Amino acid sequence: MTKPAVLVCGHGSRDNNAIEEFKTLVELLKINLPNRLVSYGFLEFARPTISEQLIKIRDSKIKNVEAIPGMLFAAGHAKNDIPSVLNNFMNENNGFTINYGRELAIHPKILSACRARIEEAEASCSQKINREETLLLVVGRGTSDPDANSNISKVARILWEGMGFGWAEIAYTGVTFPLIGPALERILMLGFKKIIVLPYFLFTGVLVKRIHTEINKVQDLYPDTIFLKAKYLSDHPLVIESFIERLNEISLGSNLMNCQLCKYREQIIGYEHDKGVPQVGHHHHVEGIGTEHKHQSNHSHENDYYKNNEN
Repeated sequence: MTKPAVLVCGHGSRDNNAIEEFKTLVELLKINLPNRLVSYGFLEFARPTISEQLIKIRDSKIKNVEAIPGMLFAAGHAKNDIPSVLNNFMNENNGFTINYGRELAIHPKILSACRARIEEAEASCSQKINREETLLLVVGRGTSDPDANSNISKVARILWEGMGFGWAEIAYTGVTFPLIGPALERILMLGFKKIIVLPYFLFTGVLVKRIHTEINKVQDLYPDTIFLKAKYLSDHPLVIESFIERLNEISLGSNLMNCQLCKYREQIIGYEHDKGVPQVGHHHHVEGIGTEHKHQSNHSHENDYYKNNEN
């Protein structure tokens, strides 16, 4: 029996570097899953779309897919948009099965990868300042889902206490508050000698570059404060291991999302009107738009697999 194909479902980006980093991560997953067809698709701004990749898998005679969101937290994209695409495809293709895994979430290995990125930033600083005199700022994407936003606070707290920083704050690049600019203004009034900024992102892109722009602005205004930019998570080996564990959960049947605080399942304070909202995608109008990348894939593993299963 053919093993289920693996489909990593990404958000997509207008930034070509972000798309390349996403592809690199998928290539690393392929190396760790040599006996599986591993591919990827995007919700928006890049190709192939998730639907296009599912068609390709279907046409290769594989009828079973294990799909995982290539995302850190479960907000609208992981809870609604991706499942909507997957469910629609199954409804239109009888006998085709898709089992959906959960997002990376707050995983011990992801936290360890964060620690490694912070330590890399510390090692790059010639001036040694104790962590007790250092403030950690963890910056997330920001969503309209309070459960996803609150996870940034939890990540910051665990790193703060576990690594012994003098203080920790959080900020977001959009949608919710505090935004990175106002957060930095408030943080500077606390008087810490060193500030480490950790972008809690998987890949580069417009938002990570926005974080760096804001840091550069305040660095020019406060030359006596040391600002260190930790790298986003990217293809750190522990990130790859976390994805593998999320995939393994699917076959074990333990791939459960956190529904206890999900605004679509419970009446969460301030979001009561979202409970029971239908699972509908919101990216159909921008699927495949916004990138010059043509899917002339040079991923030989995937292409060879398709060729060998065409008949």
